[in-house]
Amino acid sequence: MKAGFGEADITPAVPCSKIGWIKDVKATRILDPLHAKALVLEESGGALGIIALDTLSIRWTQVERIRKGISALGFPGDRVMISTTHNHAGPAVAHEGDVERDEAYLDGLVDRSVAAFRQALDRREEAEVGFGRAVEMGVVLNRRVVYRDGLVRTHGSLAHPDALFVEGPVDPEVAVMAVRSVSGTMLGATVSYALHPTYHGDDECISANWPGVMATRLAARGVPVTLFLQGTQGNMSTGDPLRPGHEPDMETVGQVMAEAARRALEGIRFTAHPKLRLSSEVVPLPYRQATEDEWHGRIRGAQRFVDPDAYERAIPRLRRKIAERGGVKPAQVQALGIDDHVFVGLPGEVFVQLGLAIKERAFPLLAHPVMANGMLGYIPHLDAFKRGGYETTFTAGVDMAPETGDLLVDAAVRRIGALGGS
Repeated sequence: MKAGFGEADITPAVPCSKIGWIKDVKATRILDPLHAKALVLEESGGALGIIALDTLSIRWTQVERIRKGISALGFPGDRVMISTTHNHAGPAVAHEGDVERDEAYLDGLVDRSVAAFRQALDRREEAEVGFGRAVEMGVVLNRRVVYRDGLVRTHGSLAHPDALFVEGPVDPEVAVMAVRSVSGTMLGATVSYALHPTYHGDDECISANWPGVMATRLAARGVPVTLFLQGTQGNMSTGDPLRPGHEPDMETVGQVMAEAARRALEGIRFTAHPKLRLSSEVVPLPYRQATEDEWHGRIRGAQRFVDPDAYERAIPRLRRKIAERGGVKPAQVQALGIDDHVFVGLPGEVFVQLGLAIKERAFPLLAHPVMANGMLGYIPHLDAFKRGGYETTFTAGVDMAPETGDLLVDAAVRRIGALGGS
């Protein structure tokens, strides 16, 4: 097998608008740089690629442009998964609330993503790959609290006398794919985990968030390039529902995750001849058929954060978009198979219940859901709509039909099945 890693700086110039907080937050300083990171794997005529971006999201139009640029390098662009860390402390890569997307930045992001991939191609060498696993539950919590009235409060408090329980599970699995040269030198790794990176979202800083801290710590331990592949983190948080307002800082979370990745690296068994496979499909997904009360956040269980008026200002644009698309949005579900492990690209903030369902139904293959290849917004599991909360309150980022999650799970399982065994 041949493998190579590459990276390019995608830090925006400041001042600039940020995204991830609904309101228009202006960044005025760089806390730490953002990167586009790329990995290329080639074996026996097969090839796969992964790009990880330190941004909140990536739109399908940018995915297509990046893949076209990669194809021009002589590598099949359709065999590349383009993921994001879901970083809330990055630039305006999409329209959200009152924030307009930064088209000039996006042009540069496309170019630099292709440049990172070109570097990975240039750095290809004979290599080996292996997978490891650790469990980490010290920094991740389900942020949806169920109250006695049957409703969820996102970021609710279990200390409230009417609070009953946390709605669902977490996914504690830290999955690591390590790549080393045939001489034993570590070339880089991917780390998959499901946890929101929301630090510095509402302040003036640009930062790669806790995944950036993790990558820096791993570099100090001999892993020169780490691609963080965000999992099904739609309802995952570092905030503690037992003590609202208290959570570990960004440096602590990054350090904890670096230590978890280190544990996963221990005892990895490498192979120089992995079987590389690809399977993908485009799924037509329905937009939500919303009532006027849903459009305006008047239904039971609706929960609007930050600036309720920003939701109202977004309605005309959202109505036009849904009408223009005929109520249906196509989305790619992509599976990259590497021996008995599969990275499954899902375009949205998928709830952890759905990611765990994919993992369970994929057995005996080992599935690692990844936020990749587009952005549908929040994708809750079906029962979440009965309880409401922020992630089900209708807006531009929560506009897909309740059955979308199940449709994505079914498509993911189909794609994994199409890969066959190792």
